[in-house]
Amino acid sequence: MYKIGNKIDEVRIDGNLDALKRDLEHYRKINIEAVELPAHGLDAIKNGFLDKRQLKRIKKILEEFNFQYSVHSPNPLNLMDRQNLEQHISVFRASLEFALEIGSKILVYHPGRFIPEETFPVIGNLKISSDEKQRLLDMEAQSLQKLSDEYPDIIICMENARPYLFHSPYTYAEKPDALKKQIEKINRKNVRATLDIGHLYMAAVFYDFDPVESAAEIKELIAHTHVHDNFGGAVYHYEKQQTHQIPFGRGDSHMPVGWGKIPIEEILSTYIEDYHGMLMMELRSRYFGDSNESGKNLENILDGITGNSPNEIKSAWEA
Repeated sequence: MYKIGNKIDEVRIDGNLDALKRDLEHYRKINIEAVELPAHGLDAIKNGFLDKRQLKRIKKILEEFNFQYSVHSPNPLNLMDRQNLEQHISVFRASLEFALEIGSKILVYHPGRFIPEETFPVIGNLKISSDEKQRLLDMEAQSLQKLSDEYPDIIICMENARPYLFHSPYTYAEKPDALKKQIEKINRKNVRATLDIGHLYMAAVFYDFDPVESAAEIKELIAHTHVHDNFGGAVYHYEKQQTHQIPFGRGDSHMPVGWGKIPIEEILSTYIEDYHGMLMMELRSRYFGDSNESGKNLENILDGITGNSPNEIKSAWEA
């Protein structure tokens, strides 16, 4: 059976463990069942290695709660890194160790980027040859095979990516069918997919494919789910300010469930019947106070899928 959860926002926490405890207490009050912890947002990893002293502090806080946990690895982690792959592998291994230490069976990983987001401002729209792309795909697959074998009790969940204007396709993972192909190539039982419903919808609008059909095609590989809402409009990498994007329905908004245009019920309907993972709401810090409403909207969607009588879902524009 699935559990509804919410993430700890890495920017909101920014290494402050008092803030972590405060947010966990809030989630407990609103009956959240699961929490996704950012290893990077908790300063659990430093220079490629697990900080054992910080880990001890984190575990002491987590002992006060009874959540099921997933872990999100650092966003810049990239097993296609050309300059310092060993450092990225070390960070990956530290992320796996962190997940193991806190009792999480799930580690979320942003799949390899041919063109890392961090380089967008300096390299422009770099063209990568098909041979180089294949080399990088092989390099990532080999690293993930080795890491998944080292940590058989952790499911590495590769997350589908959002598109960017001008720089896409910067990663194969913008398209779920390509992500599926890479996971099948890795061929490990503990390497699966995180379906990010917000990213799926943005990519579907950008590349003109059906998000519901796409979810159905990858459903056997989905072991983890990120749920949030948006209006589907892609942005340039430098557009960060939400207050400038939302009026135009653009950006990876990470809004509460029911506030955007994503057909969340239809997407979840393709696989939820046989799904036993977490439905992790990934809301931006600016929506922290709306976590309860988002959770209730998600519960109502799930009730509708399972045949129970759903309550009306509250939209952002309602009075």
